[in-house]
Amino acid sequence: MFTCEANSVFSEVDKSSKRYIVMKGSAGSGKSVDTAQHYILRLMKDNGRNLVAMRKSDITNRDSTFAELTGALSRMFGSDYEKYWSVKSSIPSMTFLPNGNQIIFRGMNDDRQREKLKSITFARGKLTDVWLEEATEFSQADFEIIDDRLRGQLPQGQFYQIRMTFNPVSSSHWIKKHFFDLSDPNVLTHHSTYLTNRFIDDAYRERMERRKLVDPDGYRIYGLGEWGETGGVILNNWEASDISQSVNDYDDVAIGQDFGFNHANAALLLGFKDDDIYILSEIYQYGKDTGELIAIAEKNLLPKNVEMWCDSAEPDRIKMWKKAGFRAKPVIKENCQGTKYQASQIDWLKQRRIFVHPSCVNTMSELSQWKWKKDLLSGEFIDEPVPVNDDAMAALRYGVERWRKRKKWLI
Repeated sequence: MFTCEANSVFSEVDKSSKRYIVMKGSAGSGKSVDTAQHYILRLMKDNGRNLVAMRKSDITNRDSTFAELTGALSRMFGSDYEKYWSVKSSIPSMTFLPNGNQIIFRGMNDDRQREKLKSITFARGKLTDVWLEEATEFSQADFEIIDDRLRGQLPQGQFYQIRMTFNPVSSSHWIKKHFFDLSDPNVLTHHSTYLTNRFIDDAYRERMERRKLVDPDGYRIYGLGEWGETGGVILNNWEASDISQSVNDYDDVAIGQDFGFNHANAALLLGFKDDDIYILSEIYQYGKDTGELIAIAEKNLLPKNVEMWCDSAEPDRIKMWKKAGFRAKPVIKENCQGTKYQASQIDWLKQRRIFVHPSCVNTMSELSQWKWKKDLLSGEFIDEPVPVNDDAMAALRYGVERWRKRKKWLI
């Protein structure tokens, strides 16, 4: 009927019936792949179980939890999975046809989505399982709402369970304090790395080894799955907030874009009001050419009547964006060394408050890990950012340039 391969490192969590399964690990550890396969097997086996797969921003489910779960179906069943599973991609959902168990996808962006979570019902059985992918995106208040949703009597032998998968970005995060620093018999914590993933390829191993040399602190988090230190973080003056995404609610708006292909191409829609910065939305894509990115921007209704500030080193790309109707233009860099120029931008950013819409998950991830370099001899931080995973940060720096230089605003 189907084939199934698993990493033995996850056998304990896959067998556990504890209420909270908290899985921290490095990038490439296989925790999300295992989780997707585990839920496919669980819903096929146990009648009356239903899963809600969640990201903080519901739209990011399509490229994460939904992609992982459909990928698990393809690996397990090949092209025959449609005989057993009904998969709808328009409004993502999955149903195991023999018993009617379902998987649906939700977010926690705002009060409307939180209320929708409270009203979830299934044709058969109850909501028994929740998967929080990139769990560090969720606030503790979000978690309490989700946890409270799993209640009521279940048939004998069944149980409620929340599984959380994430890279442990900050040692000050509430997840560490709530689950790792306290002893609770209802909690199973788990740690995995790319080194324990028997399916990882040699090219990925080499990539992580290079990161160890370039960004030792980042390697601790994304290579070894260890909790990140709070010291050295460049911007601490930001918070996630359900801000308005309407450009009409701000004194001025702009777009910042950092071009990329192998690393991320990041474009941020920014608002400026009362001397504070608002990050309204993001486009964050790998492996896309300029034409594909323009199509994504148009689909996402990125406004064309707003100035788009771009890296001046890519004039051909800027020209393509202009030809597509966007007000793309290069950032005119000041006549000074690159690191000094960047430091002046950072200093200006640190003097204001930054509010980030919860849908901008990649931007928040970068804000959490954007750090100063550390001198290898003294161990002290120096005024130069680590040049890794900083694409949204570059877009942010470009997008605020006119406000920083206080040129006449377009209201």
